[in-house]
Amino acid sequence: MNTIFDFIKKLPDVSAAKDAGVYKKSINNIGDLWVFMVNEGEKDVLIATGKGSEIFSGEKINCPECAKSYIKAPLNHENAIALRKTFAFTAPIPVLREKRSMGVGDRLGIAAHGHIRCFNDYDAYPILAQQSIRELNLTNRTYENVLDCASYAVFRDGFKRGFGADGDHLKKPEDIEYALSLGFTMITLDCSDHIRNDVNDMSFAQLKTESSLPKDIAQRYLDKTFEIEDDKIKFTEEELLRIQLIYSKAVDYTVSIWEKYLSDGSSNVDFEISIDETPTPTTPLQHFYVANELTLRGVKFATVAPRFCGEFQKGVDYIGDLVQFEKELKIHAAIARKFGYKLSIHSGSDKFSTFKLIGKYTQGKFHVKTAGTNWLEAMRAVAKVDPKLYREIHKFALSMFEQAKKFYHVTTDLSKIADVDTLNDNELVELFNQNDARQLIHITYGFILTEKNADGSFRFKDKLYKMWREGEEVYAEMLHKHIGRHLELLYSGFEK
Repeated sequence: MNTIFDFIKKLPDVSAAKDAGVYKKSINNIGDLWVFMVNEGEKDVLIATGKGSEIFSGEKINCPECAKSYIKAPLNHENAIALRKTFAFTAPIPVLREKRSMGVGDRLGIAAHGHIRCFNDYDAYPILAQQSIRELNLTNRTYENVLDCASYAVFRDGFKRGFGADGDHLKKPEDIEYALSLGFTMITLDCSDHIRNDVNDMSFAQLKTESSLPKDIAQRYLDKTFEIEDDKIKFTEEELLRIQLIYSKAVDYTVSIWEKYLSDGSSNVDFEISIDETPTPTTPLQHFYVANELTLRGVKFATVAPRFCGEFQKGVDYIGDLVQFEKELKIHAAIARKFGYKLSIHSGSDKFSTFKLIGKYTQGKFHVKTAGTNWLEAMRAVAKVDPKLYREIHKFALSMFEQAKKFYHVTTDLSKIADVDTLNDNELVELFNQNDARQLIHITYGFILTEKNADGSFRFKDKLYKMWREGEEVYAEMLHKHIGRHLELLYSGFEK
């Protein structure tokens, strides 16, 4: 007897879910339509039965003796669209307007189950679908796949509070259109191509040769003191001219994107302004200028991501002077409050020494963006479950490191990474507690996932996904612990 039919015949009694391979939290119905997810070993599938089940495409299976049938639907894009139409909680919503939010970019499409465990413990809203175009290119994924994986995950795990979808670090109009066309609920505009990085070292005389202050800018800022809670800021002519040269084109570009895609309000999308992808820190004066100019020009934005002092490198703790960071963070957070948006912390992965301060000075209203740390936990799981495979991948990553450095700013010292041939299997996991080893694996993910053998088959990808499927619980618990540590420290800085 087909155990799925046995289960269907007993609905709404779901006590036999486990025996039928049904994920109990995935069982949902609207009237006579019942939809749930089933574990078939190597893959999961959707089962839809009852009136309206034809919205899902797949194999129709009949039971003549019990006069019932169901659709066995693969987890593809077409069925993800149907799922989002049928059950609203599987579609993304704007979440930056909530007090607390965290972007947990999942490069693999399998991390959400661990993430959801974290957000069941805390009231922050997750952005489960979050990828940049760079990450899509390096992993050969699409925004369709990124969003679909998040939708299927929240359905399987019964996470109904709401999640966001972020078109992360987008620079080009066509990429923004791509994300919006799929229903992404957040656009992170990366302004770095319009921010000048050659101005900070100019003398006052060079600045005046380069440009002059527009009359309206001079009237708006010179000889004025701006109170930012218990701090005051004031622009000198030199500082203002420098800021104008660095950021004016970025402001203009942001306004043009706002007016073209978001100003009419039809898309109901959160707008984040990213000015962090630059070599030099964003001073409080610069932050104030950008926020003020955008506000005066009618742009409505939910978050701003400044480039903080020190270094927020990928996958490691903060590098720099924490005293100076705290001093500037206090003003950055106050500027965000003055203009009514949240501060966004980019490359927030593993910045454990800063999290309590961020929680404190934002008064518990923040957006923290993580991404690569989830990939690192996936590779930690590989080191634990399949040490032989990890050793091969580690050596390959070393061979690709110089190419990978073209995409990321890191200060990795390969000489500080232990030779994996000298380590026993248990010691391999400890590599993920060492910064240089973490960054090695962090930035080579694209090469690892796309490397192919001579016959065209993937060298690592298929083996990895098979292992992650079989060791799903190991990975989910690692993420629960690791991302949970981020949230615990962030929450420790403010009154609940």
